[in-house]
Amino acid sequence: MQLDLTGAIPSLIVAFIIVANGDHQGRKKSLVLPSVGALIADISLAIISYFSWPTSVLFLVTFISGLFGSIATLLGGGFAYIADQCHDEKQKTTRIAVIDLIYGVVSGLAGLSSGYFLREMGFTWTFATASLLHAVNIIYITFFLGDTVHISEFQQQAPLSYKEHLKETFSGVYMLFKTAPSKKRILIILLLFIFMTYLFTMFGGSSLFTLYELDEPLCWTEVYIGYGAAAFTSVSLTSFLGVYLLSKCLKDIYIVFIGIFSYIGGIVMAAFAKTTLLMFLVRVPSLFCIMPIPVLRSMLSKVVLPSEQGAVFACIACLEVLTGTISLSVFNVIYAATVAWFSGFSFLLSASLCLIPLGVLCWLLCTSWNEEDLALLVPEEVSSIDSVDS
Repeated sequence: MQLDLTGAIPSLIVAFIIVANGDHQGRKKSLVLPSVGALIADISLAIISYFSWPTSVLFLVTFISGLFGSIATLLGGGFAYIADQCHDEKQKTTRIAVIDLIYGVVSGLAGLSSGYFLREMGFTWTFATASLLHAVNIIYITFFLGDTVHISEFQQQAPLSYKEHLKETFSGVYMLFKTAPSKKRILIILLLFIFMTYLFTMFGGSSLFTLYELDEPLCWTEVYIGYGAAAFTSVSLTSFLGVYLLSKCLKDIYIVFIGIFSYIGGIVMAAFAKTTLLMFLVRVPSLFCIMPIPVLRSMLSKVVLPSEQGAVFACIACLEVLTGTISLSVFNVIYAATVAWFSGFSFLLSASLCLIPLGVLCWLLCTSWNEEDLALLVPEEVSSIDSVDS
């Protein structure tokens, strides 16, 4: 937890600045910087492992990695990059869901295979291999990946004063809320709130599965823990298939409803699972629990202008890291305090907290506020921006 906080705090600031500035300075910086930070971190970890340095050095490595933006900047920049290339709004939801699919599946496979790598190669060569992959990534982004944001020669040559540079650094997110019509501004805030609250409950509840499975009466071995992790990783695939199929016939907001109810069904079932078979079957009602995350990203992307994609994904990335870090800490403390008298209490609490995003979604439906209502506002905003630029 201390290591997570050490890296999360600087990465939030960097992500907030770099991803938002991508709307004017290009997206590649938000992809290269965290890759360089990860390369430095893995090289450092290989050295620490080889020379058996004290583990306190890990805090310095994590902090340096955070200064390069870490995963928050990489994801924020990646989602903004994809959003720039989606000229069809219906296509946007599916493509954003593809990134979540890749992230979920690869993370699960990495977790399952890491033990075999460590057993065969040891820590030093495992980190060295990861460093090589980061180097390949950096070379590809730098020399072969085209940018989606055009930077004019005037922007490249015009020198900026320190005050102007500082203003430009923080103007992206500020202008996103300052210049938007009140209806659009409130909708963005509500969608961010739904995203944050659902992420808090899902991350927090799901993070307790391993502790719950190790405890009585399940008492799973490391083999069953691995199988359980693999089963939960498959949820990324089923959630993507759900988004892909349901987006053809349902509005985004209904897909979010289905995903939240899917999570509630699985987490309530987990609270009362006392046998190995029942615990594996928990993954069945949870098949679509990840759907709300990419769909809410898509909904937020649809209600902003093309020149505001970086700003909105900077907000999403910062909320994701902050919410994830806080939820893990909070739910671990709650689980430790309640496990003696009812180990499933934290799961029921997580399900209950889902009523908050569900309530806000119901309010949006009742007031007929959705991303399509703002389509008429875009031409006015574009024309006003064009007049200012001219």
